[in-house]
Amino acid sequence: MTTTVKLAGGAQGFNWLPVFVAEEQGLFAKHGLKIEYLRMGSVDKATTAVLTGDADLAITPPEGAVSNYINGGELRVVASNSNRLPMSVVAHPSITSIAELRGKKVGTSSLTEGTAIYTQLLLGREGLKYPGDYEFALAGVHTKRWEALLAGDIDCAPQPAPWNFIAEAAGYNLIGEVNDAIPEIVFAALIANKSWLEANGETVGKLLKALAEAHAITNDPANEAVTLRIFQRITVPDNADLALRGLRYMRDMGMWPHGLCIPEKALDTTIDLMIRVGLLEEGKRGSAAGVFDSLYLQEALA
Repeated sequence: MTTTVKLAGGAQGFNWLPVFVAEEQGLFAKHGLKIEYLRMGSVDKATTAVLTGDADLAITPPEGAVSNYINGGELRVVASNSNRLPMSVVAHPSITSIAELRGKKVGTSSLTEGTAIYTQLLLGREGLKYPGDYEFALAGVHTKRWEALLAGDIDCAPQPAPWNFIAEAAGYNLIGEVNDAIPEIVFAALIANKSWLEANGETVGKLLKALAEAHAITNDPANEAVTLRIFQRITVPDNADLALRGLRYMRDMGMWPHGLCIPEKALDTTIDLMIRVGLLEEGKRGSAAGVFDSLYLQEALA
């Protein structure tokens, strides 16, 4: 018997590599699963899709789930899809440093999740404060942000590999590395409603097993013949060299965690950044980690 799982995401791009590896290597089918992919267009909408029941689970930044949990909601984190931020701050050719972003417009995919939080921390290290010193513009996911940069609608944006390298080749400047400021964090988590998890524990276990197997394949350089082909297709179909550079850049920094693990430090960093940018009260720091229900992952990988 095959069970269909509705899996939502914003762009379903580079960080979804293990998911597509699992699909193409038949790992979902091996575990009796069929994945229905819901591409929502933004990380906020992916979180909302789980809240409303339009999706069973989502792979998306965890900030929305943390906020929901703290406020008594049903959202829970059950695993990590990625624990690194493979992004450069890409700026217009006329801008050569973060200090020059004062008064400029920064493209992001959300005002409350993901890129906006990382950018605030990185720019804050250089003395720029938000709001006040710069403004955010909702420009969409990374492909849309690149279009906005080209059109001149924004002055800079955090861009993942290989779009950072595409921009560099086009004359844009890479003025900061997000991973330097935030070396370990839950970049994208697997989230679901508590009630759905309790009613579908067996399905969750099968999904986590399939994804863990896919992460192992993705992290092994010996499997580049498999992973590069998929990575190129979902990033830069016409440029194998850039795709290889992007794949190795992410894999070598530890982008995709073995066993979908969420290290305590990574979750602490997520919570700390939410507090720093005003999305979470300091007094709720200790309880916020409860959003991660580790039981499903422990049972799946036992």
